[in-house]
Amino acid sequence: MISIRNAGIADISIIQDLAEKTWWPTYSSLLTDEQIRFMLDAIYSHDALKKVMEEGSQQFLLLADEQGDQGFASYGPRKEDPAIYKLHKLYVLPNNQGKGYGRLLIDEVTNRIKQHNGYTLELNVKRDNPAITFYEKMGFTKLREEDIPIGPYWMKDFVMRKKG
Repeated sequence: MISIRNAGIADISIIQDLAEKTWWPTYSSLLTDEQIRFMLDAIYSHDALKKVMEEGSQQFLLLADEQGDQGFASYGPRKEDPAIYKLHKLYVLPNNQGKGYGRLLIDEVTNRIKQHNGYTLELNVKRDNPAITFYEKMGFTKLREEDIPIGPYWMKDFVMRKKG
């Protein structure tokens, strides 16, 4: 049995745990250990997660199966065009990748944004991340390149877009 539920402040420790367990195997071949630690501390600190939850800029979802929480996603409308939503985060524990959990989370986000008149879903993905293939299978196409400073580091991303 797989379920997807809204996540809130009470779930921050679960999101942090899932992030720790997914980021290291996902990014260890793409980023230095120092950069991974910096990003986890900056993006997934209790205060950072609480802030985006309280201001409503990101809605969080947790996916669970009979073994417990296995992945999460976050999304929110873009300020410049509230009909375009951004998929901020999508992570599934490595031992569950390939089981369709990522697809289920994307489908749930897509259904939810449609309920708020959202018609487009965008995301950023590191340009050398193998996950690009997964996103293309989910219907996303590369829109443009974007370089984003995060602390002393640069994220060299593709912006990908999927019409709802």
